[in-house]
Amino acid sequence: MDENRYPFSFGNTDLDGCIRLLEKMQITFDEDHLKHIFKKTIDKHSGDIISMDDFRAIYRALVHRPEFEELFKAYSIDGNILPDGQLLKFLAKEQFQTEADETTALEIIMKYEPIDEVRKRRQMSFEGFIRYMNSDECSIFKSQHRSVYQDMTQPLCDYFISSSHNTYLIADQLMGPSHLWGYTSALLKGCRCLEIDCWDGHNNEPIVYHGHTLTSKIPFRSVIHVIDKYAFMSSSYPLVLSLENHCSPKQQEVMASCLKTILGDKLLSSPLGGETDMTQLPSPEALKFKVLIKNKKVGTLEQSMLRMEEDSVGEAEEVSDSDAQSDDDNSEDMSPVRPKSPSKRKSDRRSSPPPQKKPKVRKTKIALALSDLVVYTKSQKFVGFEHSLQHQKCWENNSIGESQARRLAKVSAPQFIAHTTRFITRIYPKGSRMKSSNYNPQEFWNIGCQMVALNFQTPGTYMELQDGKFLDNGGCGYVLKPAFLRDLNTTFTPRNVGAYSKPMSLSIRVRSLNDSRYNNSVTEEKKKKQSHLNPVSFLFSLALCPKWNETFSFNIQVPELAMIRFCVEDEVSLVNKEFLGQYTLPVMSLNTGYRNIPLISKDGTRLEPASLFAHVWYY
Repeated sequence: MDENRYPFSFGNTDLDGCIRLLEKMQITFDEDHLKHIFKKTIDKHSGDIISMDDFRAIYRALVHRPEFEELFKAYSIDGNILPDGQLLKFLAKEQFQTEADETTALEIIMKYEPIDEVRKRRQMSFEGFIRYMNSDECSIFKSQHRSVYQDMTQPLCDYFISSSHNTYLIADQLMGPSHLWGYTSALLKGCRCLEIDCWDGHNNEPIVYHGHTLTSKIPFRSVIHVIDKYAFMSSSYPLVLSLENHCSPKQQEVMASCLKTILGDKLLSSPLGGETDMTQLPSPEALKFKVLIKNKKVGTLEQSMLRMEEDSVGEAEEVSDSDAQSDDDNSEDMSPVRPKSPSKRKSDRRSSPPPQKKPKVRKTKIALALSDLVVYTKSQKFVGFEHSLQHQKCWENNSIGESQARRLAKVSAPQFIAHTTRFITRIYPKGSRMKSSNYNPQEFWNIGCQMVALNFQTPGTYMELQDGKFLDNGGCGYVLKPAFLRDLNTTFTPRNVGAYSKPMSLSIRVRSLNDSRYNNSVTEEKKKKQSHLNPVSFLFSLALCPKWNETFSFNIQVPELAMIRFCVEDEVSLVNKEFLGQYTLPVMSLNTGYRNIPLISKDGTRLEPASLFAHVWYY
């Protein structure tokens, strides 16, 4: 190869010098793989020093990919240089960047071409082309979606909101530890709704843990200090603290004092502009850098405003709640169901259903000091869709367990969707998930539920869907719902998309896996095509005989809600597969053309430099 194509030169160097040079060149590499290549190189001659030619060979082994060279030569005039005009043709024909012009091509050359002489001639060498193809500009995720690009001035209920369940837990909910890291990590991931389970502690200090279990306890005060530090580090948009409040009125006052003194001006304690008779919620934009408290509330916003000038220390009032499941009760599905005998089932069919018992009334005491901190997120018992339509205020929201929500979605989808166009609805996992497993959030996003709370500490496909969903819109934790899930008069349902369908024909050709651990041997591509509203999933298994360029095509009826997940597994044997990495993103965030698909480990870390290389197009 022509030595002029390499923007580096030096004398002899050792392994440490080789590593330093690669880092200076901003080349990502796996250190174990580099050491392996370096050892093979020095084994050819005595000593621990390599020459310039040896380094170039190591560089090629790490960086050069045959599919990149194939593309480069297809548009290069002489196999060595890509003029700006040819680069423009590549952008238009291969990357589908129809809006690209000479300025676009020149900007790419100036940014990625490392050789001065080539750059001055408005050309690109193969090294520059490699740098461009490995850059974020050639990621499968649209670069414009990496920052906030959606309208953030709509009411809060018009957004999907990244939400965590039992945020304090870092393991299971029976014996696992409670830890402040649960809050730190969730906030750093852009989560905008945290859950805090509050119980009476010693010395009048409330504690946080999963009540009536062996999970460890952490001070409420410490939780609020951590939230104060990290609340707006990853997102400037409002943070909701969902209190599962089991404290006595006395310790609720301590909670209120902690919230006010620690959070200070961040805490929203009165309506914006003093408006108490609102017909819609304020927007995320209007509530930037504010912390909202979600809890039961005594009386109205107006009554809270009137109490602001008064000293309400020591005052508490009772709020009534049905003895049916409350909005912060995670006991759903805990009771075993005994199967009925055949004779019993027959008699059930013949007899009329027994009259329903009038629900008992459960009363809870709420300290006014804490109640008055609740402004736009009052926890309201869910009675029914018609009841909410008649009586619920826009600033009152419901929490519904996953099983009840699933039943309602099955039998009353239109009413459920109409409900979520008006009121923030939080879904939480059923109480029988002792190991803190997760449910599929997609089924509840499909009906417009804003806060679909998952156990962030539990990795797996469903948490990967959550992470992928909220990559969108700059990872700010708020994603604007499609128009048909915001329209008060919508007729959309997941089973009957009707006129809301804007079908997309999507095709993906996976070229290769760039992973030094497996020497680029991806084979056996499998596709799993699910319903038009559920995630489209790809599974790539590693085996012995590579076969490339298989194209997968999909017709997606509602792309605005669809997710796509790429998963790579090592096929250790016919029945044993080892998870290697995955990447999940919204279909609407897909870039077209030749794209790199980064791989993420089970614990959510980027597996650099491992990636899939694919060609994507849709219409």
